[in-house]
Amino acid sequence: MLEIKGSVAVITGGASGIGLEMARYWLQNGGKVVIGDVAEEALEKAAKELQGEIATVQCNVTKEEDCARLADTAIEKFGQINLVAPFAGIIKDAMMVSPDRETGKVEKKMSLGDFQIVIDINLTGVFLAVRECAERMINNGCKGLICLVSSTGSLGTAGQINYSSTKAAMSVMPKVITAEFFRRGLADKIRCVAVAPGYVGTPMVKNMPPKVLEKVIGQVPIGRLIEPEEVASFVGDLYRNEALAGDVYYIHGGLRLSAKG
Repeated sequence: MLEIKGSVAVITGGASGIGLEMARYWLQNGGKVVIGDVAEEALEKAAKELQGEIATVQCNVTKEEDCARLADTAIEKFGQINLVAPFAGIIKDAMMVSPDRETGKVEKKMSLGDFQIVIDINLTGVFLAVRECAERMINNGCKGLICLVSSTGSLGTAGQINYSSTKAAMSVMPKVITAEFFRRGLADKIRCVAVAPGYVGTPMVKNMPPKVLEKVIGQVPIGRLIEPEEVASFVGDLYRNEALAGDVYYIHGGLRLSAKG
């Protein structure tokens, strides 16, 4: 079993949402964190809010040099990387094509820009953050976990062809990374998993129109949203348990995806 106390977590998207709660949880359990986020003001606010050993890096995860600087900061300041949590992500929901109800002709379609930016941040950004952190973990003899964020959306959600595609990719990455590390004799030192949350009570979700939120919660057997701190605690359990590797672990309150079962 690994211990969080004294270990170092690198978290992208760490100034808000699940990333912020992950940083808070890690620090509360005696760890150290390096949080990267593109939003400078949010980073400053997080640094003031969080208690413990923390470093912040303004980081655009789509840029190689930013991800390299994020990983280097962890090594330079704390000497190691033990948890890689690339949690930065966005949504740009829209139907791929939207036919007009009266004419039957396509009236609107998802723009290439809205498709590409989600791919760039949610997929390419994860790849770059993981690649740069993994390189430094290997070169510095670090032991720990790479924890990606998939989603129940990886199963396919209408209006999210961009987002669902990236989250489906997160579902296969742990298998690929684990297989590659196994070939190189590293799989006992650096594990890779993914967590797949359902509806999480981030500010964005809680600010949904009341009727929409009510419908969302109606699909969850436990009758509520998953709290961000519950996701963070789950990641902590995955980190500690060294038998867990190469798979996707759901945390969704029994979500039925519109089927009562």
